[in-house]
Amino acid sequence: MPRQISNDDGEPCLLVAVQLPDATDEDTTDSLEELGSLARTAGAAVVATQIQKRTAYNPATLLGKGKVEEVRRAARANGATLVIFDNELTIAQQDRLATDLDTRVIDRTALILDIFAQHAHTREGSAQVELAQLSYLLPRIRGRGVELSRLGGGIGTRGRGRPSWRLTGAGYAVACANLRTTSTRWKLSARLNESSV
Repeated sequence: MPRQISNDDGEPCLLVAVQLPDATDEDTTDSLEELGSLARTAGAAVVATQIQKRTAYNPATLLGKGKVEEVRRAARANGATLVIFDNELTIAQQDRLATDLDTRVIDRTALILDIFAQHAHTREGSAQVELAQLSYLLPRIRGRGVELSRLGGGIGTRGRGRPSWRLTGAGYAVACANLRTTSTRWKLSARLNESSV
């Protein structure tokens, strides 16, 4: 059952959860409320929520075919430019949903990484967040090029950014390796500074 929420600040988003038999209504509602709080922290305006009870996830989209269409209509009706899933999405599910819903789609993990990116202010903190984001994105972009332009900007895509020549799986893998090396150097340098004091 869709729920309308009024909030005029930030990027309009719609929250979606799939409730399996082992979860109670209260568990799902609490989890969606927490997701809404995370979305607002990231700068989104939650305009509606959708919950579907299922006995098992649909492997293609988590949701049933009819519910995907219902979410698409709700996103359009509420002006949502982003759909955030409470459940973790596979790469294929995220791609399929973005196509079927004709909007950006992220899951809870991407949202949390975005919040960390907004709040990382030190050089080392920013590098650690970027490494986490790249590690999350790497399996999602292998073998892709132009399709990455669908990512656009906004929630779920924040961070220092990458030059266009790095928008390949290999480029992200190299960036991850470089960040790990840099992070190790910073830790070593910090230990040396502590021991010399």
